Amino acid sequence: MLHLRLIVPTDATDEVVALLESTVGTAHLVVLPGAARSPAGDVVMCDVAREAGDELIRDLRALGLEKSGSITMENMELTLSDHADRAEEEAPGDGADAVLWEELTEATHEESTFSITYVSFLALATMLAACGVMLDNAVLIVGAMAVGPEFGPLAGISTAIVQRAPRLVARSLWALIGGFALAMLITAGFAWLLDVLGLFEKSMIEAERPITGFIWQPDWMSFIVAFLAGIAGTLSLTSAKSGALIGVAISVTTVPAAANAAVAFSYSDYQQTIGSGQQLLANLGGIVLAGTLTLLLEKALWRARRAQKPPASTPGASVRP
Repeated sequence: MLHLRLIVPTDATDEVVALLESTVGTAHLVVLPGAARSPAGDVVMCDVAREAGDELIRDLRALGLEKSGSITMENMELTLSDHADRAEEEAPGDGADAVLWEELTEATHEESTFSITYVSFLALATMLAACGVMLDNAVLIVGAMAVGPEFGPLAGISTAIVQRAPRLVARSLWALIGGFALAMLITAGFAWLLDVLGLFEKSMIEAERPITGFIWQPDWMSFIVAFLAGIAGTLSLTSAKSGALIGVAISVTTVPAAANAAVAFSYSDYQQTIGSGQQLLANLGGIVLAGTLTLLLEKALWRARRAQKPPASTPGASVRP
């Protein structure tokens, strides 16, 4: 279940309450007249089944409530109520399959910000991967994959394409391209510094490297793995199962490829630089393609589910056209 808290102008409260009462999947409606001070108005709260949340938010925005008041929605971990159980049963579809597009857009917007924190994590991940590449150490490579924050902008691009939001596309592309460029530049300087200190040497990047040599030798399997990881990552975002993102992060060689390209470039090994760049592009492209197709499929399937609404005579069913 989701908890919805609204600040509503007094003259619009009756309309909002009527909307909530007529929406299938809602329960525990509470109205607190005059409780809000900034902005001034009434506070209206209710619980709503996740599968009904997206349409309800869209209807509330159609009333202009985000401009005249506010709309806040949050996930609830536990709800013990027969009313809530009935609301979930009446709501069409399955909550695990529901996509809250407003929530997804907001989440990817935040994760796609070109910020000091984002660049710091990406640079640290790339430098950690550089150590893994030079030492041919799988543990360091996996650790670098888990630290990298690049899935946020990738998910942002897919979401923006499906939602037709060009500003989010531009924002995500800037975070992705600018972030990787800066992280690779920092990593090249990091490799130069460790070379001066005698901790890195050219023979390390030119060695056989049986564990990490695949990073600069892309093939179709690289794209397939990235494609599957993109599907898993997108599903984890839309179903609120964020724990699956860790598995996605350690299965795609985006950060290690960027690190290998930076270190190889610092040693003038342009063959590895080009190969690593191709690996990076293949992985990024596979994730974006998979994410976009997954969101399009989820959108189509959910529309089909929503078309199968209960009849108006069902308690709590929507009576709106």
